[in-house]
Amino acid sequence: MLKVKKQLCWILLIGNIFFVSGAVLAGPGGEGRRGGPSSPGPGYMFDQRYQHNHYYPRPGAMVNALPGGYRSVPFRGDHYFFHGGAWYRPNGPGFVVTAPPIGLAVSFLPLAYTTIWVGGIPYYYADNTYYTWAPERRVYVVSEPPPDSEVIEDPEMPNKIFVYPKEGQSQEQQATDRYECHSWAKGQTGFDPTQPVGGVAAAQNSAKRQDYNRAMRACLDARGYSTK
Repeated sequence: MLKVKKQLCWILLIGNIFFVSGAVLAGPGGEGRRGGPSSPGPGYMFDQRYQHNHYYPRPGAMVNALPGGYRSVPFRGDHYFFHGGAWYRPNGPGFVVTAPPIGLAVSFLPLAYTTIWVGGIPYYYADNTYYTWAPERRVYVVSEPPPDSEVIEDPEMPNKIFVYPKEGQSQEQQATDRYECHSWAKGQTGFDPTQPVGGVAAAQNSAKRQDYNRAMRACLDARGYSTK
């Protein structure tokens, strides 16, 4: 069967915004089936649970140094380190890719996450880790996986934004730009897609999301990206 290749490699940002770079996806029978990006290397695994479709370092993999821009999270006398949706802990002279402990609390979600619903409660999923929002503490808590029989996957979101770097921006520059544009759009609109219901009243969710998307488009367009 003839393989058709497309220049389409997407990385989910927040909510319904995708950054697109120039990696190759193969057609039927080729690498990248089910819409996933081509593998960054043999030390990574493709997480397609709930159609999450992202690559992460394999559990148990050892690294000599943590990726730049990691976050340190203390928990019960230990320290865990977070970067790009994956978690690490010290191991000898280096670090090992690990699962975060149940109960660990953070003030952030991975930029790439998938929302599922269990009994009317949203769970935020990335790299075999489930987070739930604790409103009384205003943190996300690593939680036990819910029973598969009770999971309802989030419906496909309308008005997805695809973002293309027009000026050859590096991955580091893209990460900076999307974070700064997200912060600016959040401040302009009061909508934060990393918060439950966007941090607004449910009745305002749709209108505020559109306002946020418009603000993101304006910011990214001004920084040399094409959005559609």
